[in-house]
Amino acid sequence: MIRVAICDDHQIVRAGFKQIFSAEDEFEVVAEAGSGREALDIARRESCDVLLLDIAMPDQSGIDILRTIRQGQPNLPVLILSGYPAQQYALNLFKMGANGYLNKECDADELKLAVRTVFQGRRYVSAQVGELLAQSFDRDPHTAPHTELSDREFQVFLRLAKGATVSDIGQALSLSIKTVSTYRTRVMEKMGMQSNSELTYYAMKSNLLD
Repeated sequence: MIRVAICDDHQIVRAGFKQIFSAEDEFEVVAEAGSGREALDIARRESCDVLLLDIAMPDQSGIDILRTIRQGQPNLPVLILSGYPAQQYALNLFKMGANGYLNKECDADELKLAVRTVFQGRRYVSAQVGELLAQSFDRDPHTAPHTELSDREFQVFLRLAKGATVSDIGQALSLSIKTVSTYRTRVMEKMGMQSNSELTYYAMKSNLLD
């Protein structure tokens, strides 16, 4: 029996996933979360074998949730389920320790296969994500700049793009202003940009903002 937790802020989405798993004796949905805080509480209780996590949660992003989980529960399999196209987030989330990435439009059989895979301690890579990974190995010149950022740089980038100040980011991520400024400088250098407004424009054009 694979104990599954479903973390998504839409009740109808959780109900749909729950119905998929209830049709199989192999799975049991043991917990649900509609917010980031609830998702972290589930992870800390270690009440599930696999945690399904949406990127867009109301109180904090799935990116921040994943990082926190990896700090406290490094061995908990986390499968990201998102409505965003894989090229926008998948590579960065794998760098941060996600065990798999699926678009919410995947079929039921692929969802169950992904859960089985990460439960067994392996990473689930869909055909689309596999192609993105191959392109990253080949250093495709068309690779999106944000996929070259480290996990912490990516966190800082998203917050800067949303208009947060260095001070705001430091408080939210428990970092000093000096450290955040250093990350900001690295982000600018890696992405070849000069201002926060350029980061915001890039994030909007790439559909990275909620």
